[in-house]
Amino acid sequence: MHDIVNLPVFLLAVLGLCAMPGPDFLYIAGRTLAQGRRAGMVSALGANCGAAVHVSLAAFGLSAFLAASAGAFMLLKLAGAAYLVFLGVQTLLRKPARPDLPEEERSVRDGRLFVQGLLTDVLNPKAALFFLAFLPQFIRPDAADKLGAFLTLGAMVLGCTLLWDTGWCWRRIVWRCTCGARRRGFMAGRWPDRMLGGLFLGLGVALGCEEL
Repeated sequence: MHDIVNLPVFLLAVLGLCAMPGPDFLYIAGRTLAQGRRAGMVSALGANCGAAVHVSLAAFGLSAFLAASAGAFMLLKLAGAAYLVFLGVQTLLRKPARPDLPEEERSVRDGRLFVQGLLTDVLNPKAALFFLAFLPQFIRPDAADKLGAFLTLGAMVLGCTLLWDTGWCWRRIVWRCTCGARRRGFMAGRWPDRMLGGLFLGLGVALGCEEL
């Protein structure tokens, strides 16, 4: 830890970032509202594993290629946007899932949701550039182990993000909203899939159309 500077400031900055809803939070919240707490938690685990991929790439310098190549950045950005649009169309067209799925089918669905959450984050080039630009600000220029310090800071970000998503947001906000909506009949039939599909389409279009 002696290679890390301004740790309190770093932790405050991370908490501030967690409190700002971004594409990952909207994706996870949409899954939770439409498919329940278990689906949301699996999606959060997948998204955080995708963020771990970006931390690893940035730590070993590979993300610098995205920062230096506008073409590579644009290609990854469009791939991420296309994937979200694909998820949106797929969600709008699928049949409503049965609430009493057998455990074996639930496991298959969980695996699919995990991979989708993983790809949603991996295909977001701004996440790669964020870690590359943010974490080095809190590492001493003369640090003996810059790689270790970078990975430590990255693990802190991932831990805070996962705790925020699974603990505070779902238990106190999203899950209560979901239960209330279900009691009032708003989450019946195809409405959950329509809302979730529309959310994915909106995120995909926004990611693809926003200015670099």
